[in-house]
Amino acid sequence: MKPVVLSMINNEELTNELLACAKNNHPEVEWVLPDNPLARQAKVAACWQPPVTILTDFPNLECLHSIGAGVDNLGDLLHSSVKINRIVDDGQKTGMFEYVLWGVLYYQRDMDRYNQDKKLKQWNPLPQRTMQSIKVGILGLGELGGYVGEKLAAMGYQVYGWSRTEKQINGITSYHGQSTLPTLLEDLDILVNLLPLNPQTKGILNQDLLSKLPSKAALIHCGRGDHLVEKDLEVLLNNNRLRGAILDVFSTEPLPKDSNLMTMDKVFVTPHIASTATNESIAAQVVQSCLGI
Repeated sequence: MKPVVLSMINNEELTNELLACAKNNHPEVEWVLPDNPLARQAKVAACWQPPVTILTDFPNLECLHSIGAGVDNLGDLLHSSVKINRIVDDGQKTGMFEYVLWGVLYYQRDMDRYNQDKKLKQWNPLPQRTMQSIKVGILGLGELGGYVGEKLAAMGYQVYGWSRTEKQINGITSYHGQSTLPTLLEDLDILVNLLPLNPQTKGILNQDLLSKLPSKAALIHCGRGDHLVEKDLEVLLNNNRLRGAILDVFSTEPLPKDSNLMTMDKVFVTPHIASTATNESIAAQVVQSCLGI
């Protein structure tokens, strides 16, 4: 009998895409939904925000495989005794670098200001700044943050990074520990958030932290929605205490249409598209976990 993968993903469209991909490319494994009688035989679950009851509802599970680069979507299940896996995808790292590079260039080349000038029908050329003159700070130096920072540094940007524990990455001036955050922030042009979400980082992008940035600084937020206290960011932007923000993730998604962030001139909103692994890569890695048990 084929090994069984339980699909426990809170997104119907993605669920259907992954099921079709797995069926076409990995016939050696049976992917099923929770209502399938075979589900109780599954030892691996492909997960995104699964219910906390998943391990009691399906007691044969030995591995929860997050379908993203992070595992924070598993919540309290992280403290269970089963194995936890995540997606590691070079294409996802490249996609995140492209998104962050676009954001950095958006501010480096003053596209936010030119966009406002266009609305005002103004013609106002500004001095062109070089990559070498731009200071970029990265919160989070894991798989994604470390890769993005190293690539930016190789292009000539001044890159500074912060992580909970000490990291040494080529081209990045690194800080670690809570006490070093003010030093990291004090003279940046752009702050990029790529932290994991946990109790220590939830709400970290608040008025206290963001106020430590110079008013010339902009935020690129592509970590997790719950990192950002949205009302605090609104206050700082309205008071000209920050230049602007590019936001890809939000506490509530889709971002409500009546959110102030939707209409603020200083905010560029994207719908959680900074970078994703391909369905083929996700399916292949989950299947590998399944066959390895």
